[in-house]
Amino acid sequence: MDLGIRGKRALVCGGSKGLGRGCAEALAAAGVDIVLNARGADVLERAGAQIIARHGVTVITLAADITTPEGQAEVLDVAGKVDILVTNAGGPPPGVWSDWTRDDYIRALDANMLTPIALMTALLPGMMARGWGRIVNITSQSVRAPLATLGLSNAARTGLTGFVAGTARQVAGSGVTINNLLPGTHATDRAVALDANKARAEGISADEARARREATIPAGRYGTPEEFGQACAFLCSQHAGFIVGQNILIDGGATNLTM
Repeated sequence: MDLGIRGKRALVCGGSKGLGRGCAEALAAAGVDIVLNARGADVLERAGAQIIARHGVTVITLAADITTPEGQAEVLDVAGKVDILVTNAGGPPPGVWSDWTRDDYIRALDANMLTPIALMTALLPGMMARGWGRIVNITSQSVRAPLATLGLSNAARTGLTGFVAGTARQVAGSGVTINNLLPGTHATDRAVALDANKARAEGISADEARARREATIPAGRYGTPEEFGQACAFLCSQHAGFIVGQNILIDGGATNLTM
């Protein structure tokens, strides 16, 4: 399918690996030029070079901490006119409610709620003036069904979801859509870290921890960054203009909901 977005310009955050990389690859395959942001310069540069080699699009890489005001200003200055925004930041560490202090909550809010809001606030006026734009926020299945050990993520990402619910309906008339993609467990560094934590806690191997978690997913496996990226690219396409303010689970059926 021709997504109809060749020649558009996308800012993809956390795009050097994992789900962000999957989104950047899928958009580049559709002919979108990419501004790629992540914190680690070496991995980011390799990712940018690989995307250029595979897809022949323009890729600008910028290593910066997008969760800070300074990083946001730097990235937005380099990005310029952006048609597509994909927000993405690593989730806070797992734990239990008694572990966390106010500072822990503030860090989670900065990364997983306030940073996406700041980027949307900066880029929405230009998209609306041009009459077209696509924003996809990578959040988590936990906004539909909270995960007990991920309370920091549950709180911050649910706040972002509330912001998007109202804002998406205010900007849709200008040709701009905002939607959230809610990943379940995918084969990323985050999943490896969570499996390692579970293995240590239960005295089992990391492979066993993964096998146990896969057994809880109706699809019987972890998702891949590639298939996640394709879903993101469709939401950013010309064909998705009537999808507004939605929270779309990509979790292999793991979240047990009727609707």
